[in-house]
Amino acid sequence: MTVPSVEVADIPAELPEGTVLLDVREKDEWEAGHAPGALHIPMSEIGARLDEVPNDVSLYVICRVGGRSARVTQYLNQNGWDAVNVDGGMSHWAAAGRPLEGGSDGAEPEVI
Repeated sequence: MTVPSVEVADIPAELPEGTVLLDVREKDEWEAGHAPGALHIPMSEIGARLDEVPNDVSLYVICRVGGRSARVTQYLNQNGWDAVNVDGGMSHWAAAGRPLEGGSDGAEPEVI
């Protein structure tokens, strides 16, 4: 099964209404730096927290480089969501100069 995907450059700088960026990285990765406004549910918790994943929106699913988010995208699409994997993940997000917030202990936000 092919996983639908999108490049960071093709994601609008301001997500349109009805679109959510779902970050599936682990807590330490999230705390180091994440996209403003993203929804954080680690891949390891997706199954138990499906009720927190909005199903009336388009989802961009992101991790560090795209592997975990591809698996989550496939899982969500098989279960009725409209999800698209973000190729290159947060690594490409940061490299493209997209905003980051967070930063553990007041440090500059970064992708780990």
